[in-house]
Amino acid sequence: MATSRRSIVTGYAQMWPREIFDIREGNTIVAWKERLLAKPRVYVLYRDDHPNYIGMTRRSLFGRIWPHANMPKDKYYNFWNFFSAFVVPDTRHIGQVEGILIAAMPTANSANPRIKRINFSPAITRVLKKLRRQAVESAMRSKGGAL
Repeated sequence: MATSRRSIVTGYAQMWPREIFDIREGNTIVAWKERLLAKPRVYVLYRDDHPNYIGMTRRSLFGRIWPHANMPKDKYYNFWNFFSAFVVPDTRHIGQVEGILIAAMPTANSANPRIKRINFSPAITRVLKKLRRQAVESAMRSKGGAL
């Protein structure tokens, strides 16, 4: 699929293993040569297939993820084994992409996205409460219990 110059995200790497930061050729870490890791990116750290942390860097992605992978004192060191990364060519959009991912996926992030959250209207909230109450009452009747 071709991407236009106006695309906010122009590519991604999905579920790369943490071990790429351990592979060496002589004294050089092989991941350092990966072009994807040389630029600013938004990334997701996963524990197995569950997103654990979403982050961004305006510098080298390698320089940001390498400490997560190799420094035991790093806050996320013990909590991930895969990562995904998103190519965001215009660094002005990196924060927006990170915010979308944080809003879309439950993670251990303590950050809140800088995107306005839209809540249900009071009318929808009333209908949802009514439907839930009816479901509970129905379940209790089918089990012969009282409310």
